[in-house]
Amino acid sequence: MFAQADTAAPKGDLIKESSEASFMADVIDMSREVPVIVDFWAPWCGPCKQLGPALEAAVTAAKGRVRMVKVDVDQNQMIAAQLRIQSIPTVYAFWQGQPVDGFQGALPASELAKFVERVAALGGDGGLAEAIEAAEQALSEGDAVSAAEIFAAILGEEAENAAAYGGLVRSHLAAGNLDQAEAILAAAPTKIAHAKEIEAVRAQIELAKQAVNAGPEAELRTAVAADPDNHQARFDLAVALNAAGKVEEAVDELLDLFRRDREWNDGAARAQLFTIFDALKPQDPIVLKGRRKLSSMIFS
Repeated sequence: MFAQADTAAPKGDLIKESSEASFMADVIDMSREVPVIVDFWAPWCGPCKQLGPALEAAVTAAKGRVRMVKVDVDQNQMIAAQLRIQSIPTVYAFWQGQPVDGFQGALPASELAKFVERVAALGGDGGLAEAIEAAEQALSEGDAVSAAEIFAAILGEEAENAAAYGGLVRSHLAAGNLDQAEAILAAAPTKIAHAKEIEAVRAQIELAKQAVNAGPEAELRTAVAADPDNHQARFDLAVALNAAGKVEEAVDELLDLFRRDREWNDGAARAQLFTIFDALKPQDPIVLKGRRKLSSMIFS
């Protein structure tokens, strides 16, 4: 159902004139999919001329989460009589075929925005959560292409959805498209640029870039074993381990490096630990255990 919302929907799709012949389809039937706001007005009504454009602006700002239908009461007197419209402007909101909210007279723009948001909330998120879940499932099953398509479709409807944006970047990373992942990340909308989902993929990209140049794990293990105080070799080993998917081992090596010399290379071990933590889910056992150990060292 998430396809009902549409940030790019033209005004004609969100706002339309209705009549007695089309009211059932335009309002009652449509309201079973998305909330519908009905503006009862007339050309001679002064307050209607003020309310109408302001209400249209609020509906447009809701980006497809609600529709608006305009009904001229002079041309559609039967509908006005059935709904007992006593004065205009009168606004009703319909959901699941029934009137659920409304008001009479003009309202300031701030109140209109609250009304529209309240009505839009009746329809939930339009199925976006289910779509994100489906995309994440595809990604977890190794189908990065399908995941990217779903995430992109969600963003076509809600461009500032941080979860979908981060998911799109992760999909390209999973497909090995590092350059494209970086380009998409760089274009993230300002409003979500520092959301946790975006910070996570930023860290994942940094780790992916490191992985490209990761040294041979076996040689680095030998170097560290030969000289435990070879901090560069231990750091490089941690990078190689993380690149090989041995994240917990990488964290352990970085913790050991921090224990030996926390200020080495301007605190590189700590910075790298935070990059790995940011790239993982906050409740990942590796993150919880690693943060706990790091904190105990910092405050010891």
